[in-house]
Amino acid sequence: MDDFGKQAMAGLRVLLALTVLTGVLYPAAVWGVSRLPGLHANAEAVGTALVGVDREGDRWFRTRPSAATPPASGGSNKGERDAGQDAVVAERRAAVAAREGVPADRVPEDAVTASASGLDPHISAAYADLQVPRVARARGLAEDRVRALVSAHTEGRAAGVLGEPGVNVTALNRALG
Repeated sequence: MDDFGKQAMAGLRVLLALTVLTGVLYPAAVWGVSRLPGLHANAEAVGTALVGVDREGDRWFRTRPSAATPPASGGSNKGERDAGQDAVVAERRAAVAAREGVPADRVPEDAVTASASGLDPHISAAYADLQVPRVARARGLAEDRVRALVSAHTEGRAAGVLGEPGVNVTALNRALG
């Protein structure tokens, strides 16, 4: 066999080995680990507040909407000039305004626009503040008590300067019980 044939065979062996490793073994291992008991409870990741978990009902704070249906990781790839996106945002704005009992112009942007991954656990302080009266009323709690929980779960800017402060909804809802 000449040098070209040897190199081609070596390349083919590497291709096959990497295909098996990255296309079969690694996905199978990830799937297997995800099935271990104690990692999930009621379809919610246990022990992490890094994934947004949106809960239905007035007793819970709501996360940002997800572009994926059902809620999963993924964006919509729609831009701000997309007519379909305008309709989706308007529909979400009306729904949030009705749920929270406020005029549509008081609904913050993060209440109607999805995060890039659809799994962001953080919302703005303004969106959390908008939800306090509903959650307090549904739980029979004083608004001051619920606002204190929101404050306790508000995280500052990353590295002290990046982004805006945000409220971790997953951790906040866990604290509400």
